[in-house]
Amino acid sequence: MTAPLRFALRAGGVCLALDASDARLPAVLHWGADLGELDAAAFDSLGAATAACIAPNEPDVPVRVAVVPELASGWMGHPGLTGSRGGRDWSPRWAVTSVTAAGAEVLDAATLGPAAVRIAATDADAALTLVLEIELTAHGLVRLRGALTNDGPDDYEVTELLVAVPVPRRARDLLDLTGSWGSERHPQRGPLLAGAHRREGRHGRTGADAPTVLHVGVPGFGYRAGEVWGVHVAWSGNHVHYAERAPGGVQLMGGGELLLPGEGRLGPGESYVGPWVYASYGVGLDAVARRFHAWLRSRPTHPDRRRPVTLNVWEAVYFDHDLARLTDLAERAASVGIERFVLDDGWFGARRDDTAGLGDWVVSPDAWPEGLGPLIDRVTGLGMQFGLWVEPEMVNLDSDVARAHPEWVMQPGHGRLPVESRHQQVLNLGLPDAYAHVRDHLSAILDEYDISYLKWDHNRDLVEAGSAPHGAPGVHAQTLAAYQLMDELKAAHPGLEIESCSSGGARVDLAVMERCDRVWTSDTIDPHERQRMLRWTGQLLPPELLGSHIASGASHTTGRVHSLAFRAATAVFGHLGVEWDLAAASAEELAELDAWIAWYKENRAHLLGGELVRVDMPDADVWVHGVVTPERGLFSVVTGAIHPATDLGDVILPGLDPDAVYDVRPVQVGRTPTPWSPPGWAGGVRMSGRALACVGLRFGAMWPDHVVLVDAARA
Repeated sequence: MTAPLRFALRAGGVCLALDASDARLPAVLHWGADLGELDAAAFDSLGAATAACIAPNEPDVPVRVAVVPELASGWMGHPGLTGSRGGRDWSPRWAVTSVTAAGAEVLDAATLGPAAVRIAATDADAALTLVLEIELTAHGLVRLRGALTNDGPDDYEVTELLVAVPVPRRARDLLDLTGSWGSERHPQRGPLLAGAHRREGRHGRTGADAPTVLHVGVPGFGYRAGEVWGVHVAWSGNHVHYAERAPGGVQLMGGGELLLPGEGRLGPGESYVGPWVYASYGVGLDAVARRFHAWLRSRPTHPDRRRPVTLNVWEAVYFDHDLARLTDLAERAASVGIERFVLDDGWFGARRDDTAGLGDWVVSPDAWPEGLGPLIDRVTGLGMQFGLWVEPEMVNLDSDVARAHPEWVMQPGHGRLPVESRHQQVLNLGLPDAYAHVRDHLSAILDEYDISYLKWDHNRDLVEAGSAPHGAPGVHAQTLAAYQLMDELKAAHPGLEIESCSSGGARVDLAVMERCDRVWTSDTIDPHERQRMLRWTGQLLPPELLGSHIASGASHTTGRVHSLAFRAATAVFGHLGVEWDLAAASAEELAELDAWIAWYKENRAHLLGGELVRVDMPDADVWVHGVVTPERGLFSVVTGAIHPATDLGDVILPGLDPDAVYDVRPVQVGRTPTPWSPPGWAGGVRMSGRALACVGLRFGAMWPDHVVLVDAARA
């Protein structure tokens, strides 16, 4: 292959143009706005326009940066492949042997539309084969990954295999997310400086502090303005996101798995397959988010927009499992329109608190002498689904399974265990016997009872996560085993839904979402905190995948007290649920809750099916977001901790059809008044979508931690 080989993928207003000429690994000529149809002459011009220059004191040939950056090209930044064969073969020089799409050879100057391309390359001297998969979805979302095969007679150690895409030099602002338990999804922003911005996740799970999506954009980009490029690593174990600005005008962003020592060791003929890295381009953060959302919603396994309103009983009963009390809760839940009842931790083994029983997945005869049948029969008899909490990857040392099989506990070797966290250790699902034990016990529960939903928790980091007796690292194998376990259980029990809960929002990524039907956004249900969490978790996942509950008036984790109106108006912009002891609620509160649930059911097809809209506001503690379709927009105008005398001024409500006319009114649910200064439009007003986006509505002073919902329906 010595002839030119340039090709483009075009879809969804995006173009990804690549050059694999002269049997070289593909380099990106352009990733961004669609360039239109490209012929050979256009590719010639594009190549000339973007060709690297030779700077003083640099290699005598232009440095070419492929999607797996190569040291052999003269690239002095971070290499895509780091590894060696006992200190040898650490800098492969790849030669492409085939470029195919749908099994057919890709020709020069081809425009493929949305497509998946497979590129195979070898280095005969290093005895290695590299296979790249690069895909552009119909929604303009790019995804790519690499796989390395050891063709030699001895072991090859992969330390890191990263894929990367370039971003233009004009993109100088960097934005990603961080957080901690109970306080996930905090945005952090700054300049992309010379060198590498590298975010490592070493928790053995995605992590509450994960970048989620790492963005690089033009200075000042916002929700709806400025070009933005973003990447997300779809992997639930240790991972790397990075952006790099190198001399010579090159900027890259990408990522991959963070392998622990020995996890990438390949015997002869063995392969390592890296995770998918997703890349989204758009004008504004909303456009970047919408590509992720559209791709997720296009999957045949994506959940229906009519998501059942859920009651989780954790904050109502904790470990105090009593049939009469839980039956009463179920009856109260059904009376206010709840459609799914979830029994949380404490139903199994010796699990009367969080120090014992974890890993013994049998119904406790002490807590449930008649089994779960009486409760499940009452729940389903009331017309609700029944769900159950599990934590299959964890174990208490005070458990039957740990006593019988101490070698199943992940450990670093030398006869010692990792530090405990939440009184837990990690059960090594990478061991076939441990895996089969958990799978078979969970399957038995699902076979015996009418359970349609698992709240799948994962409550600790994987510290020193090795396999006994020698302690070889096992995070990679554990992650794959967790995926396999979810896949097997869902295949054996059609219709089963799984929620990814990991100390709240610590396992939120696109790989786990291939198996799960929603995430538990955070263990903190304080609506003030949830406003931020929903807004930024929505940068990756659409609202129907975000568990969003109405909690009791006093927050379990922060101690803040909020009105039911604020709690509910926050929660309805996700998959609605309730996390509240309804037996302690007053008749007035239950009536208001019933009204909110009824309103949500009437509007959930819109709330969970429209496109995300967020508005950049001059005040950091005023938050405006909404969901729009061509026919309607539902918007939320929120005040955080501002002084109540602050006048919000004119608030734009963008995203609607600019040429359509809409009837605009505030939403009032139940009898709870919303304490705000009623403006002139409070009785309803008719405006065009263009006027709403350019002029907006005047809002007066509002109390802190309050919401005004605005309904704009096409006239």
